[in-house]
Amino acid sequence: MTSKPSISFARPGTPKKGTVIVFSADEGGLSDAARANDPAKALDRAFPVADFKGKFAGVVEVLAPEGTAVDRLVAIGTGKASSLDDYAWLKLGGVVAAQLRKATEVAVILDIPDVDADGAAAAGIASGILLRSYSFDKYKTKKDNGDKGGDGKAEDRKPARITIHCADPAAAKKAFADAEAVVGGVLLARDLVNEPANILGPVEFAAQAKELEKLGVKVEILTEKEMKKLGMGSLLGVAQGSVRPPRLAVMQWNGGKAKDKPIAFVGKGVTFDSGGISIKPAAGMEDMKGDMGGAAAVTGLMQALAARKAKVNVVGIIGIVENMVDGNAQRPGDIVTSMSGQTIEVLNTDAEGRLVLADALWYCNQRFEPKFMVNLATLTGAIMVALGQSHAGLFSNNDELAERLTAAGTATQEKLWRMPLGSDYDKLIDSKTADMKNIGGRFGGSITAAQFLQRFVKDTPWAHLDIAGTAMGAPSSEINQSWGSGYGVRLLDRLVRDHYEG
Repeated sequence: MTSKPSISFARPGTPKKGTVIVFSADEGGLSDAARANDPAKALDRAFPVADFKGKFAGVVEVLAPEGTAVDRLVAIGTGKASSLDDYAWLKLGGVVAAQLRKATEVAVILDIPDVDADGAAAAGIASGILLRSYSFDKYKTKKDNGDKGGDGKAEDRKPARITIHCADPAAAKKAFADAEAVVGGVLLARDLVNEPANILGPVEFAAQAKELEKLGVKVEILTEKEMKKLGMGSLLGVAQGSVRPPRLAVMQWNGGKAKDKPIAFVGKGVTFDSGGISIKPAAGMEDMKGDMGGAAAVTGLMQALAARKAKVNVVGIIGIVENMVDGNAQRPGDIVTSMSGQTIEVLNTDAEGRLVLADALWYCNQRFEPKFMVNLATLTGAIMVALGQSHAGLFSNNDELAERLTAAGTATQEKLWRMPLGSDYDKLIDSKTADMKNIGGRFGGSITAAQFLQRFVKDTPWAHLDIAGTAMGAPSSEINQSWGSGYGVRLLDRLVRDHYEG
C-alpha cells in the first residue's frame, strides 16, 4: 500500500510554500481572513472567470502569483456551510486528497465563520484525506510516476505532509485521534478484502485477527479439531473440499462494565468461493477473493473500537473457510448437522456463506448471550438485483435494532434498506428430508437466505446485513477509490457510539 499522508493541525497563518487549499462557502466568496491571506486572495479574482460559485465539492485552481514561494492555489466549494454534516466534511477531505497530485507540502486552510468550534470539521477533513489516499499496490514492483494523486493508483513519491490550519488545533487533534482509529479499521478491512486468496487463506486471516491482541483485544482461534468437538458440521462441511483448514476467530473487547452483557458482530469469512461442486461461472470468479467482506468488516470494527478505547463490551466472531472442489468436497444433496442440532440439506454448495454463519451465530449466542447480534456477509447476488450497489440489505427480527442500524447508515452514508421476513418466506426453505434446505428457489433469494439465518438466533435481537453489493467492487466515491471498500466499519462504529457506549 502507498504510504499515507502525514497530517498535523496548526493555527491560521500564511503558508510559505507548497500547495495551498482553501474552502469557499455559498456563492464563491472567501472569508475576510482568507482574502487577507496572501497569496490565497488571488483565488478570489479567479472565481468569476472560472464561473466558480462555491458549490459543494466544486474546485478551481490557479497557479501561484509570481514572487511567492507557494506552488499552487486550490479552492474547494462547501455549499452552504451551515448545512454541512459529519459525512460532508469527510467527503471534502476526499476532494482535498484528489487535489494533492505530486505535492509534498500542503496547507489546508479551514477558515469558515461559525464552523469547527470543536475541531470535528478539521478531523473529518483529515479522515477523508486518509480514506481517499488509500491504494492497494503492495504487489506492484514498478510504481506509476504519472500525475495520479488520489485516484487509487500507485506513485513512487514521498507521502504528502499536510497541515490543516484551523481555529482550535488542540481540539482538532483530539477529535482526529478518535476518528483516525475508525479510519484505521476501515483501511484494515480494505486490505483484507483486497488481498489475493493465495496469500490470505483461513489460517492467515486468523493470524491477522490475532494481531489485535496488541490493542488489548482478547483473541481465541478455534481449529478444525475444536469445531468438530463443538459439532459445527454446517461450517465444516463447506471447508472439507479445501486443503486449507478452517478457523473460527473469537475476538473480545472488554471496554465496558464487567457486569454488562456484550453486543456481538459475526462475519462470513469465505476467503475464496469457487462455488464448490455447484461451481461458479469462470467470468468474474476472481472477485470471489472478496467473499470474506463481512469478516473483514468485523475485524476492522474490532480494531477501531479497541484503538479508540470504546466504553463497551463487544464480541466479534468470524467463521473463516475456503470453498473449493476436490474429491472430498461436499455434494449437492448432502445432509449436515449444525451445532444447533438442526439438520440441513445442502442443495447448492454455492450457498455456503449461510452454512458458515449458522454455526458462528449459534456459537456466539450460546456462549456469550449477547444483547444483540449483527451479522455481515457478502451473501447473495439477489440483494444486488433488488438494491443495486448503493444500499446493503437489512433483515432483522427487532424493530429497534433495525431503526438504529438504518439511522447509523444514513449518518455514515453506508446505507441500508430494510427487507421483509415472514412465515411465507420461511416455509420456502423447509426440506422433505432434513429440518431445512440451504436454498429456497429462484425468487426472493436474499430473503430466504435471511430466513435460513434466523433459524439459528433463537429470540435474541438480531440483524443480518447482506453486503454483497457494497463491500467489493462498489462504485467509487469521494472517500474510496479501492475495489475493497471497507463497508460496515464506519456504520457499526456509529451504531455502537450512538447507542451502546457507557
